[in-house]
Amino acid sequence: MTIDHDAVLRARVLLLGSGRLWPEDLIGAYRVLAEVNPRVYGPKLVDTLLTLYYESRDPKVDVALSEEAARAARRSEAGEPGRTERLRRASDAYQASLFALGRRVEGRAVCEELAEAGRSERLATVLAEEGRFGEAAELDEAAARTGSPARSFRDLVRWAANLEGAGLHDAASAVFRELLVETRREAAEEGTGLPVLVWELVHFARMREAVGDGAGAAAARREALEVLEGLATKGEPRKSNGLLERWRTLFVLSGRAAEPAASPEFPMPPFGTEDGWSRDVRDGFLGMLPGLEAEAAGLREVERLPELVDVRRRIGIRTAVRDGNHHYRFEERFAPCFDEGVTLARRLPDDPARLARAFADRSMFLVAARSFGPAYADLAEAVALFH
Repeated sequence: MTIDHDAVLRARVLLLGSGRLWPEDLIGAYRVLAEVNPRVYGPKLVDTLLTLYYESRDPKVDVALSEEAARAARRSEAGEPGRTERLRRASDAYQASLFALGRRVEGRAVCEELAEAGRSERLATVLAEEGRFGEAAELDEAAARTGSPARSFRDLVRWAANLEGAGLHDAASAVFRELLVETRREAAEEGTGLPVLVWELVHFARMREAVGDGAGAAAARREALEVLEGLATKGEPRKSNGLLERWRTLFVLSGRAAEPAASPEFPMPPFGTEDGWSRDVRDGFLGMLPGLEAEAAGLREVERLPELVDVRRRIGIRTAVRDGNHHYRFEERFAPCFDEGVTLARRLPDDPARLARAFADRSMFLVAARSFGPAYADLAEAVALFH
């Protein structure tokens, strides 16, 4: 390797100067010095490139910065302090920037590298986006077997969703039952998680209804109604954290069957997780809103109410994806959407299933808003309609 000693000298002088240096100033110096002293300046180069990446708003610039950061991180010697974490951060930034530009094949390759290094969650998400649910579920299972015995809502819902997407309904239900056991334990021992238990039971009822297990669905709904009655009459013993994220996750997952099937050519959101979506997938999913609004307007004009109810629900799900984790005026902002769903479904006297779904949707939203009395009334209406 030929070393440009003049460039090295200029870089050292720059770093020894007394003025404040911005990342843009430092990057050139670190590039030069990393060639002659990679142990000292390689990590500085990676950190500075990532600083610029996080500040950038240009997708093409993001790709260039994160790719260089990943290359620089790989060049550092194995065993160097911080190498593993820097390589993870750089690779994660690189794959995210590739997906933002729709370069999915390259992005998936980076995710495969991360999985080989023991970080498989991102690859599982990408596979689910492409409809490869069985492969995603295998990664979820492997991660679960090596994780802690008390697995989280996030881990188990994602795993169950991928199993269900792969058509493995009994296995999906078995995983979801694990989640119910853990949430019941938390509610009994710690006094938290009761709103989450209501959501999980209602979602489990949907899972069992979808495979013709009417008895299992009815039992889950009865338990949900009992828990919600307790919340309505006694209140929440201890407030739970992260309610909106969990409500949104299960509400969005409940709408997967109404959406186009996911494929590598037409990726869809990784239903079952509320974060970590690829940028291109999120943009594409939310980008359907104008078309759905136009479709709803046309259906309303010609009084095609069943289809209108379904399209308005798809719109509501996208609104939840976009804004559903914002606490500010949450109930005020979302109530009209769910009220409209019930109002429209009431005009379908021969379609109790759609009305029951609308009541259940509004009930679960009201639980998220901690309006437990009205939520109980709505869920009671839904349960009565299912019988």
